[in-house]
Amino acid sequence: MPLHKYPSKIWDVLKLKQGIYTRLPKHYLKSLEQKEPTPVHWRPLGVQYRANPKTGLRERVQDVPIPIFYPPPAQDGLWGGEGWISGFRYANNDKMSNRLRKTWKPQLFKRELYSEILDHTFTITVTARTLNLIDAAFGFDFYILQTPKEDLNSKLGMDLKRAMLIRLARRNTELYPSDPVKQEKVYNKYKHLEIPEEEAEWLGLSLEEAVEKQRQLEHKEPQPLFEACVEELLEGLHVQKLSEPHLVENK
Repeated sequence: MPLHKYPSKIWDVLKLKQGIYTRLPKHYLKSLEQKEPTPVHWRPLGVQYRANPKTGLRERVQDVPIPIFYPPPAQDGLWGGEGWISGFRYANNDKMSNRLRKTWKPQLFKRELYSEILDHTFTITVTARTLNLIDAAFGFDFYILQTPKEDLNSKLGMDLKRAMLIRLARRNTELYPSDPVKQEKVYNKYKHLEIPEEEAEWLGLSLEEAVEKQRQLEHKEPQPLFEACVEELLEGLHVQKLSEPHLVENK
């Protein structure tokens, strides 16, 4: 007999169907759906069958992704989808020797990256692949805005994306307010990536942060009983005054 009514693997999904979680915005709940990231450490075959190069016979193949571990520091930098890979190697490169456990880690760099939208230079831990992706996207801001959440795989990256989109949505007050010419130039450059402000404010928030934000939006300061009674009395007097007949004096 099972110990729980529902399997533990679906607890997180069931949690979103009750309580305050059901009142979260739909666009945020949709962003929580798990999607497969772009393969980085392996190449998918893309086919189910292929010919054996030796025999020429048709054989079935399958894509087996390599398990990747993303340590906590990966959330504070931009690793470009790279992570730690655990495996084995032979001692002294001799296949007749014992196998030794090994972990392959990406090479990390500290680089200063300038954001044109935020008008600020950030010192971020990156990998060589991240720098190549930034060059391929023609800029740091384009890389952050165009890369989906599952490929960024970084809390810092999503925080930067949220800040950029909010600034684009509030361009009249926060995007170079003292320089209208540059404001128009920067906005026209990134306006095709703009989203509504009410969506940008929720982008990249963790579930705990989103719940706390929803609680603050729903929070109402308690009203003293004296003020409530005074408002009720004034409203009653106003209704009574409107219901009285209006007398017009004849002169």
